[in-house]
Amino acid sequence: MKFDDISRVRLVNQQLSDPKYSSVKDLVGWMGALQAQDYDMAKLAIGLRLLNPCQTKIDASIEQAEIIRTHVLRPTWHFVSSDDIYWMLKLSAPQIKSAAKSRDRDLGITDSIFSKSNALLEKILSGGKQLTRPEIIEEFKKADIDTGNGRLYHLFMRAEIEGIIFSRDSKGNRQTYSLLREVVPETKTYTRDEALANLANRYFNSHGPATVQDFAWWSGLSVTESKKALEMNLSDLNSETIENQAYWFSPIVTTPKKARGKMVLLPAFDEFVISYKDRKASASEDYQRHAISSNGIFRPVIVVNGQVIGIWKRTMKKDKMLIHPIYFQSTDDGTKRMILSAVKSFEVFFQKHVEIVQDKSEAIE
Repeated sequence: MKFDDISRVRLVNQQLSDPKYSSVKDLVGWMGALQAQDYDMAKLAIGLRLLNPCQTKIDASIEQAEIIRTHVLRPTWHFVSSDDIYWMLKLSAPQIKSAAKSRDRDLGITDSIFSKSNALLEKILSGGKQLTRPEIIEEFKKADIDTGNGRLYHLFMRAEIEGIIFSRDSKGNRQTYSLLREVVPETKTYTRDEALANLANRYFNSHGPATVQDFAWWSGLSVTESKKALEMNLSDLNSETIENQAYWFSPIVTTPKKARGKMVLLPAFDEFVISYKDRKASASEDYQRHAISSNGIFRPVIVVNGQVIGIWKRTMKKDKMLIHPIYFQSTDDGTKRMILSAVKSFEVFFQKHVEIVQDKSEAIE
């Protein structure tokens, strides 16, 4: 394997090339976790990895709690399978609490305040209730729990990582919260070592080839624990040293040949870009500054044969969607044909006609 093969193998393992899953839950389980802070873009990220990119199917899987949207890993929003939510939270919660400790102290949030907040959430959401954020804020006000100055985010995140609440979307497309244990029974229990090994196995199979530093970034674990997790999977993974760096990956995937004319438009914060500490295999450092903002916003990207060649924007109309591609270099007619083919999956997913707004002047030179 050569350095320029890495991104093409990742396309296969991340189900962006020749996907094999029709089940939303199975796909999310394979990926381990998919970053989901941008809710609509996260659903698109799932759809692009399914055999049939159906938004209705994904909405149903979310509503039925087959997949769970919550804070886990680094921490940020992720979608994870309901089968994995409890052991994954138990694994990542200590690091998340430690990382938030200083800010919690600055905000004046004590353990007693967290306990009061958690108890209130359990009370007001019990019996299968689903409440929106504004509705919960009103309950916090009644209980004299201060939610200003960013405190609400920390109160919600603590309740999420302790497995009390999770996010849903069922009140007129508004975000709601429910009690996790009322909806999802805990079926799998692991020791910490078992959870470490399982998480590493998921990551290197679904995201490989990747380094241990990539896994540490994605998981939020320390490098020491990440190395330990990898070591427990050595017999189940292949590795190659490329440019003096060890990359680990599934032993059953072969390096695909270059596929000329293959393009995919990936949503913001997609795992193909965000889940690696070192992203040079898919985007040169010159291009990364256009695809990733200085404050950590991962823009929607255009990928050809595993390489990021531009970004894209969308404008939603009543009866159609406009896609505005912005390329990093001047393009030819072949690129225009590729994007016309690439957006066909968008038409299926969004159930809208898609038009490409091409403008050579928008190329970033």
